[in-house]
Amino acid sequence: MVDVDAVRRFYGRWARYYDVLADTALVGSWRRRVVDGLDLETGDLVVEMGCGTGANLPLLRERVGPSGTVIGVELTRGMLRKAHRRVEGGGWSNVHLVAGDATRPPTTADIDAILGTFVVGLFDDPAAVVDEWVDLLAPGGRLGVLEAGPSDRPIARPLNVAFRAFTRFSAPSGRRAIESPARSLHRRIQDVRDRLDTRTTDTSHDEFGLGFLFCSVGRRP
Repeated sequence: MVDVDAVRRFYGRWARYYDVLADTALVGSWRRRVVDGLDLETGDLVVEMGCGTGANLPLLRERVGPSGTVIGVELTRGMLRKAHRRVEGGGWSNVHLVAGDATRPPTTADIDAILGTFVVGLFDDPAAVVDEWVDLLAPGGRLGVLEAGPSDRPIARPLNVAFRAFTRFSAPSGRRAIESPARSLHRRIQDVRDRLDTRTTDTSHDEFGLGFLFCSVGRRP
């Protein structure tokens, strides 16, 4: 089971360093890729589940415009404090932050788009979470997921060793006891992709970064 307190403690400790990686040009290009897939329009309501320090908030606000609304849901207080500073620094009156669990999101239904980046790998049953997120969407609403996992490509085999070490090191303590966290992560990503195929239309799956990055987007019928 996911230890919610362990997740809070882990990401709370790393909140001050998180943006060193999250705000790099390379990671920013990955984030833009999934945001582009959401096909956001001016005036839309978009919710990011597990918004972290708010790295995606500027992108989302830019797409929905001043007449749209952006809501970020985040479990960890340290991450949320940094996100609040980002919002206050930008003077964004239409960006709102909520302390909450992405598996039980404290949001209303009829959302135009939902985004989850590097978060579904934390869930014990990510397919069930995808079901809940899709149910929150308005008809025609879009769901986008970005995740990193081990690569199946032969050229990436040497790098998979480093990736397995990274996933073991970077997982909260509640995850480190799991045998082969990289394999478990790969299964969770596949579960999400399978559930999106079942629950959404116009569904697309994209792999890039030598197969380590997975971007999936679908639309609620």
